Amino acid sequence: MSSPEVVLGFLEDAESWWLCSPQFPSKVGGKPAWLSLRGLPSLSGLECETCRLPMLFLLQVYAPIPGQDRSFHRTLFVFCCKNPKCYVRSDSCCMKVFRSQLPRRNEFYSYEPPAETEAPCDFDPNQSVLPTSGVKLCWLCGCPGNKACSRCHAVTYCGKHHQTLHWKNAHKQECCCGGHKETSACPFLFPQFELLTEPEEEKEDEGDEVDEAISQTGADCSAIAETLAETDLEEMAMHETEEDRVFQRFKRKIAPEPQQVLRYSRGGSPLWVSLHHVPLDTDIPACTCGAKRTFEFQVMPQLLNSLCVDSTGDSIDWGTLAVYTCSVSCSHDDQYCLEFIWKQDFGSGLPSQIKQP
Repeated sequence: MSSPEVVLGFLEDAESWWLCSPQFPSKVGGKPAWLSLRGLPSLSGLECETCRLPMLFLLQVYAPIPGQDRSFHRTLFVFCCKNPKCYVRSDSCCMKVFRSQLPRRNEFYSYEPPAETEAPCDFDPNQSVLPTSGVKLCWLCGCPGNKACSRCHAVTYCGKHHQTLHWKNAHKQECCCGGHKETSACPFLFPQFELLTEPEEEKEDEGDEVDEAISQTGADCSAIAETLAETDLEEMAMHETEEDRVFQRFKRKIAPEPQQVLRYSRGGSPLWVSLHHVPLDTDIPACTCGAKRTFEFQVMPQLLNSLCVDSTGDSIDWGTLAVYTCSVSCSHDDQYCLEFIWKQDFGSGLPSQIKQP
């Protein structure tokens, strides 16, 4: 059997109206362009499991499944904590991914697709209330929020933390003045880009059986070491050399398109950056429906360059983020379904300069 196609994601500037919900965008940063306008994740569901602060929208990928009516519209939303201290741990408690899907005929969007030449839609990206459902949104982050400003009652928040941030950033001057600045360019949010995709070109890989073992979900150090012992020279048995080989394969695979920030391959395998902390099958929980979760896409470290989070001290960081979703994309009506994300860091002693293409 041939391997599933790999589709690469790249960042592109775009008008904010083009990244609104009715356009079904794939995008990075700004506020989420919610797909279903009901059943949004709860406030507790959007908290970082480490520091308990609200997470921030990182990106969304529009990924409908052809031939499956319940997934005619389907988007995956990734959220992450902005507290650098939460990234010291090797687990993924500072990140979450949610799936939303709708049939073609639904209460929120037209049956016919939007025209690419269509005039800007009247769907306000800075709105505080979602149309149709009436769900109130946090003015700062765009997530569900019904905590209103006690003075003007014109804006709502997901909680005290974001209300305080917005007060210091802008609302102190705007409150009761009848006008509010758009927050899509707020320094607290990640910079907003459209996420464009194109298939990865098939090229002859210089790797060998070791590369294949590394790419398989569930491969562990002992299995890779055994493969190395059978196929490589004696000097490759050293741990540092094994780790370096994995990292070199990663760099070799992305070299033709160094600007890629995402790799999508539903049912395929991730491209790992390290020999360490590669999940076993048992590490990936089954969906609540009982179906197995399979790999769908990964977020690359190059994205960090565009998020304005790099610093000489502590900062948000990852080697790669692998997202696993329900293999049958089960129906939750219009409710958002929690999926699974795995954060892998760069191996010990390896440089993080891969972020700089």
